Amino acid sequence: MWTCRCGVLVVLCGAILPLSALAQQDPPPTQDAFFEIIHTQGAVAATETFRRAKQAAPDTVLFAELALNRVGYEYLGRGEVDEAIEIFRLNVEAYPDAFNTYDSLGEAYMVKGEIALAVANYEKSVELNPENDVGRRYAFLLRNYTKQEYRIPMRDGVTLFTQVYAPRDGSRTYPILMIRSPYGMRRYGSTNYRNTIGPNELCVQDGYIFVWQDVRGRYMSEGEYVNVRPHVRGDDAIDESSDTYDTIEWLLANVENHNGKVGMWGISYPGFYTSAALPEAHPALVAASPQAPIADWFFDDFRHHGALMLNYFRFERVIGFRRDTLTTRPWWSDPPLHTRDGYKFFMDLGPLRNAANYFGERDFFWQHLVEHPNYDAFWQARNILPHLKGLQGTAVMTVGGWYDAEDLYGTFNTYRALERQNPGIFNIMVIGPWRHGGWTYDRSPHMFGDIYFGDNISGWYQRAVEAPFFRHFLKGEGEAPDYEALTFDTGRHEWREFQTWPPVEAETLRFHFRAEEGLTTQPPTADEAAYTEYVSDPNEPVPARNAIRFARMPRAYMNEDQRMAERRPDVIAFQTEILEEDLTLVGDMVAHLQVSTTGTAADWVVKLIDVFPDDEPNGEHTPRGVRMSSYQLMVRSEVIRGRFRNSYEHPEPFVPGEVTTVTLPLQDVLHTFKKGHRVMVQVQSTWFPLVDRNPQRYLDNIFLADEADFIKATHRVYHSPARDSYLEVRTLP
Repeated sequence: MWTCRCGVLVVLCGAILPLSALAQQDPPPTQDAFFEIIHTQGAVAATETFRRAKQAAPDTVLFAELALNRVGYEYLGRGEVDEAIEIFRLNVEAYPDAFNTYDSLGEAYMVKGEIALAVANYEKSVELNPENDVGRRYAFLLRNYTKQEYRIPMRDGVTLFTQVYAPRDGSRTYPILMIRSPYGMRRYGSTNYRNTIGPNELCVQDGYIFVWQDVRGRYMSEGEYVNVRPHVRGDDAIDESSDTYDTIEWLLANVENHNGKVGMWGISYPGFYTSAALPEAHPALVAASPQAPIADWFFDDFRHHGALMLNYFRFERVIGFRRDTLTTRPWWSDPPLHTRDGYKFFMDLGPLRNAANYFGERDFFWQHLVEHPNYDAFWQARNILPHLKGLQGTAVMTVGGWYDAEDLYGTFNTYRALERQNPGIFNIMVIGPWRHGGWTYDRSPHMFGDIYFGDNISGWYQRAVEAPFFRHFLKGEGEAPDYEALTFDTGRHEWREFQTWPPVEAETLRFHFRAEEGLTTQPPTADEAAYTEYVSDPNEPVPARNAIRFARMPRAYMNEDQRMAERRPDVIAFQTEILEEDLTLVGDMVAHLQVSTTGTAADWVVKLIDVFPDDEPNGEHTPRGVRMSSYQLMVRSEVIRGRFRNSYEHPEPFVPGEVTTVTLPLQDVLHTFKKGHRVMVQVQSTWFPLVDRNPQRYLDNIFLADEADFIKATHRVYHSPARDSYLEVRTLP
């Protein structure tokens, strides 16, 4: 081959071409142009273009690896599996040392049912990156498990869509381990596997028949969906217990190689479905682990003692819209946001009645919230706790996290209801330094917020607690746990075992509010100021967090530094002197407030805080920009809508100026305040945008308030011998 340039012509291998033609051939296509070739001519033609360009100039880069991966997944998502395979093969050819290109190709082969090719690609990805857990899990699952899909008939003729992952080794029998969910299977199709099919990877390695089911009325299951469907006793009733019973009965009759024992687990909403299976349970259900379970939606998730948690605003649609037909895809969309600043968004939104512009009449759950502002028969029927009785042979392990901002109420009260209503059953509780569901993934360092708790805490729980629980009760291997409660001390950063919860050795202690924002174990005296007051303005609410963001679910506020709140004039910060020895608080707490207001309505927020010493140094894992000196670590917090101080079913206004009692239960703790620290209790009446704003003018229904209803009010917290406000706690000697 030879070329020479003269004037406007080029001689190329004996052919004379204009320079314009050469210019059209020389430059490789841009990434967008290359992707257009895929879309118009197909991946095979694009691969030929790629190879010609690389032959002409080996250093040519036509596309970014991640960009082509996204294109491949567009085709895979549309069901064009063969085309996706060609795209992913091209990515492997272009980036042979990138492990995730093999993951993508393995996934496409898996969806097509080419299991051997899928495994080969996942194994290659792990070879390139031994820390690639996704590739390793998929390689193991595809080698060791089959997947089948069924429609299981219920007693009323409705069929529920169910996936069964069974060990390929049919030489022995296995227990069934089941989860029921309203959130969909994510992976539909008998060759399209989830990358996690059990509570943890150890259970998958142990070998179970894993069952996943869409609950009635969701995704691919027939029937009408009802949120936290009420339990109805009797053999002819249709509820989550009957659907679970019928599912287990069918599985035992139709799935091979089972050992006759069934277990259940689930986190959050699936945790509710695990709890709901326990009343009138199938006799084969011998082990259940409700984890962060919903128990009562007037106190869990959306509502806390009647106050509305605004950070569920974007999640509400997930369970608020009924689908029109069976589907494998979500049928709702998030409401549009004009700003990512949550504080600004909700202030701009104004009264809750304006939220109707986002949800509309089709959002049946929002309509329920508006139509049932009090704890009426609608919400009472959805309280699963009274029905958790009559258990015969089911062992239960309730699991939760100290920093679960969603279902901490459900965790503790599920355990308590089971313990109180079923004497003698195996019933234990495990609580660690986790957020909602945080025990499902392991990480080091284990952080929540700014605080370092240790390493591999979740991994230890999975190895030492969760896998052995199911192994013992479903396989008959190993020993049963010999504790009643396994809980993590969030001050000492260590696990502790107790034979009762709260521990019987715990002693009651009262922290009394005092004048000058003091906090002591001695009650107030007659010679000090009788109250502390502040002006609460719902149009200038106290921020719940320092962060400027719009979180879909509330989380990080649970242990955030509270100095930003203490400096507000509408927050009272009662504080002890410096502790001379360690102080461990354990179990539930109750705030007993003596209050008055110049308005007719008010919210009351109580926060328990660990105040670090002024000379506290930063630790190895302290995040950049954080100073632990004088840090105010929130240990526990709660809010009550004051109208419900005497009854959640029958609210009542405050009488302006009249002193009244507000009793606010706070969820349990196990926290050691170390020597040199202080105990602080903050009291306030707005907590925004975590909690909706109380107008402070009494209305029968806050959801219907107008702008003019939001008024300033002066609130008083009393601390005198006759009107003693205090936080009642339990301490370990």
